[in-house]
Amino acid sequence: MGSSMEGPKAEFQRRSYWRWSKEDFFPEESFKSWPAYVSALGQTHRRFRDRLLGRSDDATELGDLRRQSVNDMKRCLTWWDLTWFGFGSVIGAGIFVLTGQEAHNHAGPAIVLSYVASGISAMLSVFCYTEFAVEIPVAGGSFAYLRVELGDFAAFIAAANLILESIIGSAAVARAWTSYLTSLLNLPKNSLRIHTNLAKDYNLLDPIAVVVLFATATIAMISTKKTSYFNWIASAVHTVVIAFVIVAGFAHAEPSNLKPFLPFGAQGVFQAAAIIYFAYGGFDNIATMAEETRNPSRDIPLGLLGSMSVITVIYCLMALSLSMMQKYTDIDTEAAYSVAFKSVGMKWAQYLVALGALKGMTTVLLVGALGQARYTTHIARSHIIPPLFALVHPKTGTPIYATLLMTISSACIALFSSLEVLTSLLSVSTLFIFMMMATALLVRRYYRRDVSTPRDLLKLVSCLLVIIASSMGISAYWGLRPHGWIGYAILVPLWVAGTLGLQLFVPQCRKAKVWGVPLVPWLPSLSIATNLFLMGSLNSKAFLRFGVCSGIMLIYYLLIGLHATYDMAHGQYQRPDLVEAEERKAAAGAGGGEA
Repeated sequence: MGSSMEGPKAEFQRRSYWRWSKEDFFPEESFKSWPAYVSALGQTHRRFRDRLLGRSDDATELGDLRRQSVNDMKRCLTWWDLTWFGFGSVIGAGIFVLTGQEAHNHAGPAIVLSYVASGISAMLSVFCYTEFAVEIPVAGGSFAYLRVELGDFAAFIAAANLILESIIGSAAVARAWTSYLTSLLNLPKNSLRIHTNLAKDYNLLDPIAVVVLFATATIAMISTKKTSYFNWIASAVHTVVIAFVIVAGFAHAEPSNLKPFLPFGAQGVFQAAAIIYFAYGGFDNIATMAEETRNPSRDIPLGLLGSMSVITVIYCLMALSLSMMQKYTDIDTEAAYSVAFKSVGMKWAQYLVALGALKGMTTVLLVGALGQARYTTHIARSHIIPPLFALVHPKTGTPIYATLLMTISSACIALFSSLEVLTSLLSVSTLFIFMMMATALLVRRYYRRDVSTPRDLLKLVSCLLVIIASSMGISAYWGLRPHGWIGYAILVPLWVAGTLGLQLFVPQCRKAKVWGVPLVPWLPSLSIATNLFLMGSLNSKAFLRFGVCSGIMLIYYLLIGLHATYDMAHGQYQRPDLVEAEERKAAAGAGGGEA
């Protein structure tokens, strides 16, 4: 018995985490050879229909898909960790980076109303995320939730946008990190960037941003719990700086700076709200940590809802203090708070603010590296991207391949692109995903394959179409006729009718097991409306970039992702490492039994 066990154990030890063979990237039958790939392409229509109509379920996401990582992530986080991750993930990027930009360009002193509008919309999305994260506590976040409720193709759309959002979000924060370092060192604007002859918005190379991205990613790859400790310390320091900014800002406030309060009108307020929505976007990283949370049903609601409620109040106070310290026309678009304190005679304060902002943005990048890697890991588990990126390191319990993929991609973008180009594209992607999440929650509550009748399904689809179409109409009418009222008189009652029809005529097939969104279907329906409304407030260039990126992603899906996920769903792939892992666990169990 002893000698027979040594062979398999030796084989398991020889199987390194670091691997680069073709089978590790493409283990599916469709990619075994060129003839097999050509044959798969010939079945694209049938396979697309299969994936369009196919659905995952809670058990698959929690069991079969997690085994694709070979090793498990470590359950080491509590509500306390999640709460501080919430602060670290959200505060730092938006408030320090975008407030000055949007107050100066779009909203004026009414930037505080932009934060209120975005905060309400974000809280509606937080409700949806919390219910899903409690019931399906896996690393995939919204990707996993959409796979269960809306199917593989909808999940791919989310996956593509999640990856886009993650890469661009990190790049934007890393670029801003350099701007605040420049302010801290009291150097001229853009002096730490390399000037080139490339096209405008892409001509200032930022090597410091690249270094910061790799530094935070390295910490995230070492240990999740140690990353949490680091985040506690940095966030505590950051909290002190935020308190100083609010108190000192109001101490030097000039009420006259609030006039005119709406220099760009209500349209400017909502245009700014759509862009600063990025400031709230980090909360979805917390949902991806459900797989590493000790008690998801208790810890996730406390961590998510608690941190986001406090953050919304902090954002509004900080935006108001900035608007009262300095005239909106004088607000600096790169390092707003540092320059504002300098303008009221507190030159020394600009260094404290810049240091606090740097700490805040460092934790945003740190928690982002954690969350983004976990999104990517679960996406790779489904084989939409190569399953190599799903592997979890046996010692650290972290997805190192997924972390490196996202970090290298973000570094390439951060090196070239300006902050304004990045944030407008990012907001479209973020708002689109949150709209899909609210739709998925309504589907989860009102449709169940083994319970719902075809008639109930038809009523559900009809109501959802009315809700989405009327919300899009309201957004379009606002863009075309911001001072009109006839369109609202038609479209708002339509939205109410769609939501009321869902409540009265479609029976709920599922109740939340532990924690659920209140006032269903009204709050999820309102989330759909607000996200689409904010999307409509963005400029056409943002949608053009979004459309181009989505088109490229769709080509990838039809050529690669579709066939990989089809083979995965039908068991047409070979993963020797999974077999080895199962045998290793069985051998360990047998050894324990003999002992």
